[in-house]
Amino acid sequence: MNATAGADTIRTLIVEDDYRIADIHRGFLERLPSFSVAGVAHNAHDALTHVARERPDLVLLDVYLPDRSGLEVLRELHATGRPPVDVIAITAANDVDTLRSALQGGVVHYLVKPFQFNAFREKLESYAARRSRLSHAHEVDQAEIDQLYATLRAASSSASLPKGLSPATFALVARALREAGSDLSAEQVAERTGVSRVTSRRYLDHLARSGVVDVQVRYGRAGRPEHRYVWRAT
Repeated sequence: MNATAGADTIRTLIVEDDYRIADIHRGFLERLPSFSVAGVAHNAHDALTHVARERPDLVLLDVYLPDRSGLEVLRELHATGRPPVDVIAITAANDVDTLRSALQGGVVHYLVKPFQFNAFREKLESYAARRSRLSHAHEVDQAEIDQLYATLRAASSSASLPKGLSPATFALVARALREAGSDLSAEQVAERTGVSRVTSRRYLDHLARSGVVDVQVRYGRAGRPEHRYVWRAT
């Protein structure tokens, strides 16, 4: 478990048969302050036993396991009478049938190996954001439901960027705003990322259209409006 893990961290079980890859995923997870490692399982039997005993909040589940399919594990994890647990599929399986079965089984994200830390972080942080919003809500209307789904979609927003926007700059701007902890202007984001104010504004407006950033208008001393952007997922 993370040395700095607290009571409010998302306790996560890593299910991966390859010991080397499991260690990599553990290292990735330990870099995220909202998460802690609840354990590592290298086969389906150990995964199901650990979930029943330790009741983690989240399982990072590989589909290819030596004793049973990860899809079977997924169905059993969500069977009636089991303690509730969220599942993110992390697998090399990229065929449509496996993806369809995973979605039907209730995964909250599907991450195809191999991937870099940034992709891992985006998926897990969008999951953490949705989990946080749900934990503070008692009832939701359609607008709030749409916002919750938009929070999950944010992790994949860079895959469908408009022409002229680059994934690298998108990630840079999104991270600057997400880590700010408060609203920022396009100029402030530009200063933190090293891009121009115009470029900053283009990416911020795209994030706003994606539903994960709120835009507020403030009026300065001269009466000129200033757009302020705040990350909704924090």
